[in-house]
Amino acid sequence: MLSDRFQRLLLSEHHRLPLWLPVGLASGVLLWFQPRYEPSPWFALAGLVLSCPVLIAGWWRLSARLAGCALLCVSLGFLAAWSEGHRAAPMPELPRHAVILTGRVLSVDQLPSRVEGEPGSRRVTLAGVRFETWLDAGMAPLRRSLRVRLRTDDSLIFGPGDRLQVRALLSAPAFPVMPGARDMQREAWFGGLAGTGRALGPAVFAAADGGGPVTAEPDGAGDEAAARPGRSAPHRTSLEWLRERIAARIMAVLPGTDGAIGATLLVGQSSAIPASDRDAFAASGLSHLLAVAGLHLGIVVGLVVAATRYGLVSVEWVALRWPCKEIAALAGLLGGTVYVVMTGLHLPALRSLAMAALVVLALVTGRRAASMRGLAVAAALLLLTGPSVLLDVPFQMSFAAVMALIAGYEVLRRPLMRLHGDGGLARRFMVHVATLALTSLLAGLATLPVSMAHFGEIQPFFVVANLVAVPLTALWVMPAGLAGVMLIPFHLDMLAFVPMGWGIHAIVWSAREVASWPAARIAVPMTPGVGLATFLLGLCWLCLWSRRWRLLGIVPMLAGFISPFVVSLPDLVVAPDGGVVAIRDGAALLVAGRSRDAWFEREGLAQAFARPVSDLPVAGGETADGDLSCGEDGTAGVCVLARAGRSVLVRAEDRSDGEDLLPEKLCLGMDLFVTVSPARRSCTGVRTVDRFTVWREGAQAVWLKAGGIRVVSDRAWSGERLWVMRPGGHGVPNLPMAEAE
Repeated sequence: MLSDRFQRLLLSEHHRLPLWLPVGLASGVLLWFQPRYEPSPWFALAGLVLSCPVLIAGWWRLSARLAGCALLCVSLGFLAAWSEGHRAAPMPELPRHAVILTGRVLSVDQLPSRVEGEPGSRRVTLAGVRFETWLDAGMAPLRRSLRVRLRTDDSLIFGPGDRLQVRALLSAPAFPVMPGARDMQREAWFGGLAGTGRALGPAVFAAADGGGPVTAEPDGAGDEAAARPGRSAPHRTSLEWLRERIAARIMAVLPGTDGAIGATLLVGQSSAIPASDRDAFAASGLSHLLAVAGLHLGIVVGLVVAATRYGLVSVEWVALRWPCKEIAALAGLLGGTVYVVMTGLHLPALRSLAMAALVVLALVTGRRAASMRGLAVAAALLLLTGPSVLLDVPFQMSFAAVMALIAGYEVLRRPLMRLHGDGGLARRFMVHVATLALTSLLAGLATLPVSMAHFGEIQPFFVVANLVAVPLTALWVMPAGLAGVMLIPFHLDMLAFVPMGWGIHAIVWSAREVASWPAARIAVPMTPGVGLATFLLGLCWLCLWSRRWRLLGIVPMLAGFISPFVVSLPDLVVAPDGGVVAIRDGAALLVAGRSRDAWFEREGLAQAFARPVSDLPVAGGETADGDLSCGEDGTAGVCVLARAGRSVLVRAEDRSDGEDLLPEKLCLGMDLFVTVSPARRSCTGVRTVDRFTVWREGAQAVWLKAGGIRVVSDRAWSGERLWVMRPGGHGVPNLPMAEAE
């Protein structure tokens, strides 16, 4: 039973209570994702049934109403997540050798070159894939898509809707590089992805019936693309074809980075942006400009509304008889919808479109336009229709930023009005600058821990960069770009695209300049999931209430913010393929071993530990902490890690050739033996982590404590969930070949 004082507080905030309904839905979604074993939906169904009589019987009592609503929302969120997880198509068993595959093109992305001066490649997403092998003769098409990176010398001209045939080497979604790291298998499960691959030969067109290859049409036959064999899905094809034509025209007028960013802003194709410039945008806190979201949609809607309303009121008869404000709002919503469709229907843009629709509805009905209730409705709709978005970066960053902006300007509205004063030019300019700075500050602070958790870094100068880039984008780049798109049919687009390029060039310059400043990017260790959840809950408490007790939310926000710096990192990690081992040593991460995915594992471990990666001195040498020694007794590739009174023997070189015997004296007093090769006759009686261990249990993380050694596997961390693959592959793991007698 709630105390009288607490009930009075809640009654004083009764108009804010509905804002917590999406928080209840999110809690239910998290409850489904957290267990290590697949949870049963029966408890959620029971809670859903029980919440109805609680709400009906106790509607006039605040405590019963809150309990019933909380139970209802949590149960709905749990059931929505359970339903989405079990509706997903099963993960197929991909061939582990080169295979010829045939599929229908969903999208084509132009990837930047990995080597400066060399051409980039293309990445194609295929649906309805079939494998051309005698084992898979007559197979049903895959229910999941595949992403294949084509060769850089592949000059075939194709587009969405075409059927392609290509010989490729496929791989399943990668295991986490260490327990608790980014789970690409979960992302692939809910994203409908079966895996990725790289082409080993040139792509060719395939017949619509899945038959053999057909002759490709010569260059310049794009206008007859509808007659190509394998062409299907005309509506999607027409849209994708239009997007690609616009992107190609922009990049023809504006070559290089300027054209790639222009194509990103206008049609959502961001894959052609060079990695160095993408990195500069990330370091300067301008990455949000490269992801079509609320800012871009707001600019488009605002431009359409302004143009429509000005055009209507310029006609006296129309201005006196028609509801120009409402018509302009509806026209802006229509223009925003077209923009979202043209940019690829990404989640942040869809969220912003839902918010814009609610704003337009409020304007048409005479209600308050921007409100926290509109954000709550949009969040509830997304959580009910696709609960897995709760764990995605776009959802967390967009809603955190918008919630902070709405709550912040609720508090700052009166000070800004006083600053505006009589509306003189100087005061208007001061208000404009202050508003831009506050917008960047509020959104940046609200999304900072989210950026830390997903990208492992802090950009302290993001406010400075945004003060330059955001006004240029809103007042120069986007208006010129939209004008250029409308001028394409008249072949006058250069008149608008060239000035747009000037603005983009200035933004790129500011991003590079800020990124070059000292400490522009500060690495942050891996954030625990509970730390991020604690911060977001505190942010909701701070933003969703209106009275002074909202300030209590600062405490969990601070706790979540500092969580990456107080959680201890492992002393040693064995990568999921068992071929790479990493040891934390002072301010560096020492890595040794070889594997197919070594570059990917090195990058993931460097981000998780927030330390630069260097090679482990397997042949001998000193380390920063002085507790790691290698090459003792002339045994190359063998190191001893002694820390907190515990000792670990590490074999960092693959000795699967049978020469894996160690001197017995090296094994004496060891608490753990770690090797990147299968251990067969080494260190008898000592606990061993080798390739067989990783094959069974996934990546291994080791903590050396005075009370003992703690070893956590990815299998123990992730548990038995729908998206968690068996170590070694999707289905039956790859067993090592038996030795010859």
